Amino acid sequence: MHILLSNDDGYEAPGIKCLAEVLESKSQVTVVAPDRNRSGASNSLTLEYPIRADRMSPDVVRVDGTPTDCVHLAITGLLKQEPDIVISGINAGANMGDDVLYSGTVAAAMEGRFLGLPAIAVSLVGPQLNYYETAAQVVLSLLDDLPNAPLPSDTILNINVPDLPFEEISGIQTTRLGRRHKSEPVIKSSDPRGRDLYWVGPPGEEKEEGPGTDFYAVRNGYVSITPLHVDLTRHAALTDLDHWLTKVNK
Repeated sequence: MHILLSNDDGYEAPGIKCLAEVLESKSQVTVVAPDRNRSGASNSLTLEYPIRADRMSPDVVRVDGTPTDCVHLAITGLLKQEPDIVISGINAGANMGDDVLYSGTVAAAMEGRFLGLPAIAVSLVGPQLNYYETAAQVVLSLLDDLPNAPLPSDTILNINVPDLPFEEISGIQTTRLGRRHKSEPVIKSSDPRGRDLYWVGPPGEEKEEGPGTDFYAVRNGYVSITPLHVDLTRHAALTDLDHWLTKVNK
């Protein structure tokens, strides 16, 4: 298996280095990742400027772009041979609930899926982040049976792993996305010339966090795996919307 590995923390982040080292024991791994931290980049694609890619070693390329740029560049022209799967991570911190809307980690996996490849996003959740090896072992165990996974072609897996030793993981749960409260207010300050500056505030606290959610699973020591639908169409709303528009058209 040839794995394209990317992230949003940068090509030198401990998570991607750990995952590459573990996966190389069984697979061919090519790392194409941002040259610096691009967390929160979401699905942004660089269109107005050229993208530079520097080969740091035979199997590691750093890109002065977003996570989506990295995966797009790798699959559509950089790599001589198309990979079999895209894995994004291991992210330093959670990508649960509303986080997925902003996550560059999830976006990199989404881009792989857009371009026709199976894709996984994986994140390590905890205050200290000591056990990247645990998340890497979870990914490795899933890859062994991934060809048999009954996944639709428009679905990626969003995996969140508690920051625990592997033997202390309670198990794996299929989950849905939880929800957060409204984000905290922006933090206002000023520069040396007295002009206003603003920092985006912390994310809101967990709101929908009950059984079945990714928040609940991770908090109780389980690996959370949430299938994410790449097609953003709200299919259940189509009929009602069509009826409403019929009235509007009249």
